[in-house]
Amino acid sequence: MNPPFVRGDRVRWDTTGDDGLPLTHYGFIGGRVDSGGRVVVMLDGHLKGDTVVAAEELLAVSVLTVTMHFDDDTLVDDPGLRQGLVGLWVAEAERAGLVVENLDPLGTGVLDTVEGGFALAEFWAGGQPYVLRATVGQAGLCVRADLPRRWEFG
Repeated sequence: MNPPFVRGDRVRWDTTGDDGLPLTHYGFIGGRVDSGGRVVVMLDGHLKGDTVVAAEELLAVSVLTVTMHFDDDTLVDDPGLRQGLVGLWVAEAERAGLVVENLDPLGTGVLDTVEGGFALAEFWAGGQPYVLRATVGQAGLCVRADLPRRWEFG
C-alpha cells in the first residue's frame, strides 16, 4: 500500500506500451489524488504534465523500489553479464533521480547463500549503505538494492 501522495513526490509508473512491451516512467505528482483515486503526474520528458494515473499504479521512488526484471534468468550464469547488471541498475537508479555514491562492484558477484542469487555491489545512497542483489525467482531475474545484512558491511 502506498502512502498518500502529495504534490512534488517522485514516483515510478510501470505500464505496457502500445507494442505490448513493458515501460517504466518516472515523474512527479502534480496535484491531489481525486475522489476516483486518480492523480496528475508530470512524467519526465513530457512538458504538458497532464498524464492522469490511478494512484494505486504508482510507487514512491526510493533506492528500494528501483528494480529491473529480466525473463532470461541465465544472465547470472555468466560472470561478465553479472558485472553488466551493475551498470544497468545504476543507470536506472540515476534515471529515477537517485544519487548512487561509493559504488563498489563485488567482482563478478558473491554467491548469496540466503536468497540463492548474487550480491553484485555495495554502495551508499542518502547516507545509508545498500547491497545490489540479483535473485532468480519464478518470474525470472530481479536486480534490486537491499539493505545489507549485518555481516556484509564492515
